[in-house]
Amino acid sequence: MKAAVMYEPGKDFEIQDVQLSNPGPNEVLVRTAATGVCHSDLHVQKGHSQYPLPVVLGHEAAGVVEEVGSAVRYVTPGDHVVTCTAVFCGQCRFCMTGRPYLCGGAATRRAKHEAPRLSSEGTKINQYIHVGAFAEQMLVHENVITKIRSDADLEVICLVGCAVVTGIGAVVNSAKIEVGSRVAIFGCGGVGLCAVQGAVLAGAGRVIAVDTNPEKLELARSMGATDLVDASQVDPVGTIRELTGGGVDYSFEVIGQKKTVEQCFEILDIGGTATVIGVMPSGTKAEISGEGLMFRKLQGTSMGSARPRVDIPRYVDFYMAGKLKLDDLISQRIPLEGLNDALRALDRGSVARSVITFS
Repeated sequence: MKAAVMYEPGKDFEIQDVQLSNPGPNEVLVRTAATGVCHSDLHVQKGHSQYPLPVVLGHEAAGVVEEVGSAVRYVTPGDHVVTCTAVFCGQCRFCMTGRPYLCGGAATRRAKHEAPRLSSEGTKINQYIHVGAFAEQMLVHENVITKIRSDADLEVICLVGCAVVTGIGAVVNSAKIEVGSRVAIFGCGGVGLCAVQGAVLAGAGRVIAVDTNPEKLELARSMGATDLVDASQVDPVGTIRELTGGGVDYSFEVIGQKKTVEQCFEILDIGGTATVIGVMPSGTKAEISGEGLMFRKLQGTSMGSARPRVDIPRYVDFYMAGKLKLDDLISQRIPLEGLNDALRALDRGSVARSVITFS
């Protein structure tokens, strides 16, 4: 099969043929229909996050099951599925206490003595976060996938596996905002725009979108944001404090920068909670007032505290019912060969989401 392989941070991916192993007892072979290009992939490509090389990146995907292992009962060939990096083993203390998003899925990897799932001329090719979606096919553990209804457009629904579960989940699962809350969201890329929609779905009274790209801000408005703040033109902290008469109840950072994490904390009213969604480069530290922590809360979130096989089908139903605007998140549809250009566009901040589609 054809895949995009990363051999060195900062370098373009190589589009090449990669060999697939046969599915193991609990593994599933999926024909990739589409996959989104996410900031998490960009972080690895730029060397801001370390991952064993060589590797096939990509994790936000949808496709059709082609083959299943002997022990798989959850799906059968022909089923439509979405991948999610909140891979769960079902047996660890996190899974057993209802927090599968913290599992890490170590038990779903192949053992060292087993043949790798992907290889090239005898060399193991790693799969990013158990998935490796920048490829025509994905050989994954069955706990990587969630079965969905077959009438949903896979080229759109692929976004549910990362942008949607992360953005909406951070609002409703991690922060658990109340109806009528004042909410601010820093960053209006794919995940941030999903967070905007999550706040609207949860009944927020005021949804303030913050970005430096006017087009993304207008997109946020179309998805329910009540106020727009262009951080390239005004001080977002002072502006939001003035807009809200003192600060917000909940803020969300979806960029992964020291400055914006600190700003998200600074705009909180007393009793407020700031949730960091964005992935900061390794070693980056944010400075938060110790006095401020007496009256305000700062927390992180992993994959929107997702319960994939509960949340993903729900979000797909929301989309099909017109309650989620996912088509507008897609800035461009591209072939696999356009991946390198798509990552550069993502780095410039000129797109919300690029989606790679496979014939």
